[in-house]
Amino acid sequence: MNNPFSLEGKVALITGASYGIGFAIASAMHAAGATIVFNDINQEKVDLGIKAYAEKNIKAYGYVCDVTKEDQVQAMVAKIEEEVGVIDILVNNAGIIKRIPMCEMTADQFRQVIDVDLNAPFIVSKAVIPSMIKKGHGKIINICSMMSELGRETVSAYAAAKGGLKMLTRNICSEYGEYNIQCNGIGPGYIATPQTAPLREKQPDGSMHPFDSFIRAKTPAGRWGEAEDLGGPAVFLASDASNFVNGHILYVDGGILAYIGKQPQ
Repeated sequence: MNNPFSLEGKVALITGASYGIGFAIASAMHAAGATIVFNDINQEKVDLGIKAYAEKNIKAYGYVCDVTKEDQVQAMVAKIEEEVGVIDILVNNAGIIKRIPMCEMTADQFRQVIDVDLNAPFIVSKAVIPSMIKKGHGKIINICSMMSELGRETVSAYAAAKGGLKMLTRNICSEYGEYNIQCNGIGPGYIATPQTAPLREKQPDGSMHPFDSFIRAKTPAGRWGEAEDLGGPAVFLASDASNFVNGHILYVDGGILAYIGKQPQ
């Protein structure tokens, strides 16, 4: 039997994958055989991404594109099809968060988060689906969040966007499953990235950061996730091994959503 987890011959577009979670997912897909394409908001970030991939001996194709702009996305997808090939796998990874109390957040700040985290996956998915239909298959993976299920202080816009992304995932499944297109989501838990590093630093007295202690106590695995923890789930959802998995959100969170937390001592 052929390896159902192989991505040989597939072209994978991972948005915003110059670093972090997107970079880790792209690296895992490359290891499974995929050709990697990514975008970022400006040439400087694209160049840094190309350099990072090259350091791992990965030939990646980088494009400058603002994924909230439909004309730019359509032009990028057309260019990828011409220069690399039809996109078989799309990972809607690009995203932002603004940690601002709801009553202090402006409507424009709220709209910006919704635009990047929800409108952009709609725009990019819409751009790649027609060619997927023509080709007879396609995989779309939306990077959701535990905030697709939970609320938390200061993340009203992010939670609204990620909750909407969960339902967009299910609706793409509903509309395009008959064309052999599978659309699923991955919901990362708390991942150790440069952005979360300040929350994991030891305090001057040698104790853990309060938020670090909070997350470890709330996670059955007892640790933060690593970006590489998302690679296997992403390869599964991008491969033929998941051909009858559709409209599903796979939470990669160390068990945090299943756990009520430890009883206070």
